[in-house]
Amino acid sequence: MHGEENLSNPTIGVDARMAIAATAAAQPIRVDFTMTTNLRQRLRDERGFTLIELLVVILIIGILAAIAIPSFLNQKGKANDASAKELARTAQTTAESYATENNGSYVGLEPSKLNTLEKSIPIVSSANTAWIGAASGTATGYVVTATASSTGDTFTITNAAGVVSRTCSGTGGGCKGSAGW
Repeated sequence: MHGEENLSNPTIGVDARMAIAATAAAQPIRVDFTMTTNLRQRLRDERGFTLIELLVVILIIGILAAIAIPSFLNQKGKANDASAKELARTAQTTAESYATENNGSYVGLEPSKLNTLEKSIPIVSSANTAWIGAASGTATGYVVTATASSTGDTFTITNAAGVVSRTCSGTGGGCKGSAGW
């Protein structure tokens, strides 16, 4: 402020005014240099994270893992149950084809006959795929049961004189209990 007043003062010589202007102009550079030096010093002093900060991060990751891992494990069970449901539906369609070939009767329906009509239907227990564990028929209806490989849940489709119902048993992700599926 004083430098600006002195620059407009006519009693001060040109050389003095130039010196005051140079001093005023040089001062912000000195302040800027000091701020840059302080920033560089702070960056040099910053050594890394404290132990507490690292422990907090590990704790947060642990909590997130505790939430996510059970969800992922349950998805495998749901996938195996979905495979068994699909197999039961395939067996249902095949049972209808069997009845068409036998004048509308389901008598004699069994897993091996379902496999003969539809080669993609497994009838032997396997660790990796669902299978048809039971199939039976009467003159007017049938029952087919598929078993999920890893959960052991069973999914049954029953046709009693044209009325179709679906039931399941087990605790896997795809079985909702007595409500059916």
